[in-house]
Amino acid sequence: MMPGGCLYVVSTPIGNLEDITLRAIRVLKEVDFIAAEDTRLTRKLTSHYGIKTPLKSYYRYNRARQAEGLLRLLSEGRKIALVSNAGTPGISDPGSYLIRLALGKDIPIVPIPGPAALTTALSVSGMPGVNFIFYGWLSSKSGRRKRELRELRNEPRTIIFYEAPHRLLSTLRDIKEIIGDRFLFIGRELTKKFEEILRGRVSELIEVFEEENPRGEFTLILSGRDSD
Repeated sequence: MMPGGCLYVVSTPIGNLEDITLRAIRVLKEVDFIAAEDTRLTRKLTSHYGIKTPLKSYYRYNRARQAEGLLRLLSEGRKIALVSNAGTPGISDPGSYLIRLALGKDIPIVPIPGPAALTTALSVSGMPGVNFIFYGWLSSKSGRRKRELRELRNEPRTIIFYEAPHRLLSTLRDIKEIIGDRFLFIGRELTKKFEEILRGRVSELIEVFEEENPRGEFTLILSGRDSD
């Protein structure tokens, strides 16, 4: 490991606990603390691999307060691993806030690569992966979400979104209305026990989820303009 204080940005499984690298396990064992978005979820991972490193809570609503303490520890020479609920920290989660602050203090930052839902989904989607845009989470507010989709209407590249189950149908209907009835890939609960992969026109997948209650975490990959 690097001498002195260092922030390790550690990717963890998005579902299946076997999807972790040997390097990630070693780093999580060797650092002084693990800054976790949800300590309960991270404890399941650390318990599974016999990792006894102390956990510190670091999530969206306490990030400003917790970041101050974490930066102090890093400045004192401690080593901290930053992990998200699942996947790679800094992608659609509060990790980027701490990373920016650490950069401002000239604290070394080391990436420990691994899973991310967006690349996992894209790899099996059948969509062009040479050029794509990762949008992340659309707004939870209907009006703003529609404005965001209008801005993407003429995007020629493959578009990747994350979506929550309670908003899935509304989002799919907005996509059909504003962007059109394009080809869509949906990955649900990727790498987990109830993983499901669906492909079809937006209208076809709306029908699917009108018949069954959406559950779990969703990754949506929409074909770009003129790609059908």
